Order: sequence, then structure tokens, then C-alpha cells
Amino acid sequence: MNNTENKIFCKGGGCTAKLGAGVLERVLSRLPRGEKDENLLIGFDSSDDAAAYQVSDDLAIVQTLDFFPPMIEDPYLFGQIAATNALSDIYAMGGEVKTALNIVCFPETMDLNILGEIMRGGSEKVIEAGGTLAGGHSIADSDIKYGLSVMGTVHPDKILANDSGKAGDVLIFTKKLGTGLICTGNRVGEVSKEQLAGAIISMTTLNKRAAEIAKDFRVHACTDVTGFGFLGHLLEMTGPEVSAKIDTSKIKVLDGAIYCAEEFLLTAGGQRNRNHVGDKVEFVDVPFAMEEVLFDPQTAGGLLFAVDPEDADLMLSRLKQAGLPASKVGELVKKQEKDIIVY
Repeated sequence: MNNTENKIFCKGGGCTAKLGAGVLERVLSRLPRGEKDENLLIGFDSSDDAAAYQVSDDLAIVQTLDFFPPMIEDPYLFGQIAATNALSDIYAMGGEVKTALNIVCFPETMDLNILGEIMRGGSEKVIEAGGTLAGGHSIADSDIKYGLSVMGTVHPDKILANDSGKAGDVLIFTKKLGTGLICTGNRVGEVSKEQLAGAIISMTTLNKRAAEIAKDFRVHACTDVTGFGFLGHLLEMTGPEVSAKIDTSKIKVLDGAIYCAEEFLLTAGGQRNRNHVGDKVEFVDVPFAMEEVLFDPQTAGGLLFAVDPEDADLMLSRLKQAGLPASKVGELVKKQEKDIIVY
């Protein structure tokens, strides 16, 4: 790929390209709902990760889609990252991946070998997830965008919603934070090859193994941390009866992300997240750079579990044995003045 194509290919993307949560709320709240379908177990009312539709007493379908522009220059790795991100919503709901459809926007004037590499990366991740790539849809566009529509299955009684946690639950997060900051820093030459490689490893690691381990424990709620940042997705886990407390000393951060935040290599998506969530969060002696890490839009981020406190230590041990950088990052507590307290 020549330098001109590099500039066209990677303008800044991933989950930093998502519309802000506040904008989406205003639009979605005005949509006509129609008659309630009793078989729709989870829709967009709860801002959950995917839709869940019951088709029998012991089977529900989980449906999601996700696509975005490139955040790195390598088309094959971009395809892997975009697929990993899209597949994650199925795991966040406690489901298993079954089929996937490609979603492609691509300029007709660009080298089709680039498109082939993107789709090869995506296909490999679908196979790794245990699913089948069953087709897709493409359109000619001025910019590249790629992702998947994914269908999975889950038992209706074992669906993991994002808002069903209980006071006393331990919060376990399975990846490091900072992918948006690292990718932004990379575009202006402010991160090393090793630091970028660390972010790529994180963004191409499926949440499959973490979801499989979670099935052995009493997990009350789950979400995957993506475009709305750690705090934005955590906010969806709070509610009328629970708030969340987060210990930043337990948060694992990708090498280079703090530096990027200190140098103000910030994303517009991170600032949208701060504007939307900030007044619901109380920071107690938290450095600005760490605040930015917590607001940073994550691409293919980790799973955030609300776990019964009696199961938390053993579950964390199993996650670490699987090679995942998991940690206990806080807890759900009885409702406080603020939805989230960070210290």
C-alpha cells in the first residue's frame, strides 16, 4: 500500500467513530415502538449490547451488528479487529456465535487486494469464534468501513443483561484500557511499535474464552466495553438501586495510553463520553490522564462482569489462568448520590 492509500485508508476509526450516547438517546427516544412483542427479551430500551429474541422454551437468538472505519493502516489486522469487536456483543449476552454476515463499504477506485485482506482477517475471526460466515452486503463508498452482523444463541434463562447486577457484586474486567488513545497517538507518531502491538493484541483477542469461563460462575450482569468507554458502559450497569465504585489502582492500562492522555492526544469520542457521563461520576483524587483513560472509546474492549462476591476470586483466578489480563476493578453498591464513584 503506498503512502497516499495509507492516508485514505486510515483517517481515524474504530469505536471512536461512533455517535455519542447523548445523541443516540435523543434519537432513539423518539422512535415509534409498535406493539410489544413478548418474545423480545431484550431490545434497545435497556441500551444493552444486543437484541435477544426467544424462539422456544430453551432457545433464544442473540442478534447484533457493528462496523466502523479503519483505526490502523494494516487492512488484514483491521479486518480482524472489526470482526472481534462485532462478535463481542454475542459474548456479552452470554451467547455462542453461530453465523455472521459481512458489512462492507469500499471505494471502487481502491485496490481490491486491500478489501480481500480486510475480509480475510474478518473471516478468520469468525472461524475462531466457532461461527460460519454466511454472506453479506457491500456498497461503493468514498471511505472504507467494515464489520459484521452476527447471530448467536443462548438459553433464555442464561442471558446476561447489562443492568441486572446487585449491590455487593464484584466488578471484574477482562482487558486493559486505552486502545483509542494508543491508536490516536499512533496516527501522529507518538507511540512505539511495541505499544501499538500491545493494543492490537488486545483488540484482536476474542472475548470467547472469558465468556466461557463466566458460565461456571454466578454472574448477574455483563457488558462489553467499547465506544462509550469504560464509564459509559459501566453507567448502563447502574440503576435506581445500585451505584458503582471503581478503584483506579486496579485498572490495567495499555502501555503508552497514559502518556497519550498526558500529551492531550485525545479523541472526539472520548470528549463526547465525558460530556454524556461526566456529571454522573464523582472523581476522588483521580489524575486527569486516568480520567481520560476511563472515558476513552475502546475498540474490541473487554467484558465487564458483575459477579457474586463468593465467586469472584475463583472466577478471577480462572480468567488469569487462561492468560487474560483480568482484574477486580470495583463493586456495585447501594444507590449513592452519584451513579459512579471513582477513586
